[in-house]
Amino acid sequence: MDTKSLIIDITTTLFQQKGYKGVGLNEILKVCNISKGSFYHHFPNGKEEALIACLQSMSEAITSDIEDIFNRYPTTEEATKKMIEKVIGIFEREGTITSCTISSIVSEMESLSDQVRHTCSDLYIKMQRIYSAKLAADGFSKETANSIAVMMNASIEGAIMLCLTQNSSEPLTVISNLLPKLLKKV
Repeated sequence: MDTKSLIIDITTTLFQQKGYKGVGLNEILKVCNISKGSFYHHFPNGKEEALIACLQSMSEAITSDIEDIFNRYPTTEEATKKMIEKVIGIFEREGTITSCTISSIVSEMESLSDQVRHTCSDLYIKMQRIYSAKLAADGFSKETANSIAVMMNASIEGAIMLCLTQNSSEPLTVISNLLPKLLKKV
């Protein structure tokens, strides 16, 4: 693994665990075992530039995973249930779901730049497009599919935050049982 990829990989984990504000440059340097010069060679604009690279990497991983699940199952209902079950499994195995969301970073948005805000927004938009396309394939109008996709995203992300704060997979279990049923009734 090259140095830049190593920095992105390790820093992503640190940001997921501690949030952007909770991770200092010295900690990144120490955990990555690199010099300040090496860090700034790859990220001349500093820690925020590294954050953007981490968010882009997370976005690729998260959307790829969602696309894979939504391509494997014939309906939005089945795909949504399987996706949420996967997240529950991760939570129950690891005790966290930080690899499935950027919520810990988004919660610090007021102190971050418009570029970071835009990068985060892009991930949510990509997720909603995957949901919306599947809903449209299920026969929903484009407008309805887009609206339901926003509701799905908000429900799933909210449930993830509740799981993390309650240290329980129950909120995702509730969403896993309820959300697919709602998709039938709409």
